[in-house]
Amino acid sequence: MQLTAPANSSSTAGSRRTGTRDADGMAVASFILGLLGLLVLNLFLGPVAIALATVALWRGTARRGRAFLGLGLGVADLLVLVTVMQMDSTVSWSF
Repeated sequence: MQLTAPANSSSTAGSRRTGTRDADGMAVASFILGLLGLLVLNLFLGPVAIALATVALWRGTARRGRAFLGLGLGVADLLVLVTVMQMDSTVSWSF
């Protein structure tokens, strides 16, 4: 009697491919959220972009450039927020 599924090469390759695809999706999501965070909700979207980019890089994404861009944009979101807070003395944007 066997309690676990046999470890054959096709199931391991399939799970590895899914993990890479998930990491690639995180890299793209971090880039998009970082870019969007420059305009709205930078207090929330900046840290989310940083976290997604870090996890994508840690998991070994094939889209390293996009993950690094998402990381940079997440940091830029927070820098924009700090700059606006210093200029306006408030946490919100005022146009």
